[in-house]
Amino acid sequence: MTTMIGKSIRRWWAVFTLPTFLAFIIGFLAPFILGVYLSFTKFTTITSAKWVGGRNYQRAVQDPVFWHALWYTTLFTIVTTIVINVIAFAIAYMFTKALKGATVFRTVFFMPNLIGGIILGYVWQLLLNGVLSHWGVTLTYSATYGFWGMVILLCWQQIGYMMVIYIAGMQALPSDVMEAAAVDGASGRQTLFNVTIPLMMPSITVCSFLTVTNGFKLFDQNLALTNGAPSKMSEMLALNIYNTFYGRPGFEGVGQAKAVIFFIIVAVIALLQNKLTTRKEVQA
Repeated sequence: MTTMIGKSIRRWWAVFTLPTFLAFIIGFLAPFILGVYLSFTKFTTITSAKWVGGRNYQRAVQDPVFWHALWYTTLFTIVTTIVINVIAFAIAYMFTKALKGATVFRTVFFMPNLIGGIILGYVWQLLLNGVLSHWGVTLTYSATYGFWGMVILLCWQQIGYMMVIYIAGMQALPSDVMEAAAVDGASGRQTLFNVTIPLMMPSITVCSFLTVTNGFKLFDQNLALTNGAPSKMSEMLALNIYNTFYGRPGFEGVGQAKAVIFFIIVAVIALLQNKLTTRKEVQA
């Protein structure tokens, strides 16, 4: 028998659903389809677009700077994903235990996530260049310095956010399972690796997905911290696409083709990562 709430939903669902659906079409789906179309054209404005087929994609994959940016971004994402999740999990595990002032420390760790990426980039540029100046170098002296500078920046910004997700997951762990492990005489290490981590796989899946996508999409911090120097050696994918689109007249279509390739790469990697971690979650 249909309830009053069910009748109301059937009657008024369009009022609540259609605005969101229209916003999704206007704000995401339509620009995405248009962007894919423009990647097959030569254009400076949408109205001047002329079909060139796969030429833009050919020029994109023949760009050695693009491949360097892809390798550089992939390495960066692997490092930051591991570091952020390991440290965030460790801090969350510590804060869920009896620790004086844990609430204050949680707030302090989360605060960097509230600061914009451009501001963080310039702040850390000053800090890191101040340290490196003792050795007579700067972040732009070598791509290696820029790489580790961005790793430090993103980890400092993201660890607090992932920590909050892990804390929420740990607080939702079934107490009876944890008590059973203690009764069976499991050590703290055994409980962590054989009980806590398997039960935390849903949170690990979410945090891994976020850190992987954030690593690949990094733009504003890269722009502020190194701007690709020296000689585009510290340029990541998002910045490479931006510089191709806006910095090279006549290459707008190539930049758009790189953006489509970038989307496919991130989507495939994110889906694979999500599938792998979800599989472990089901097994757990």
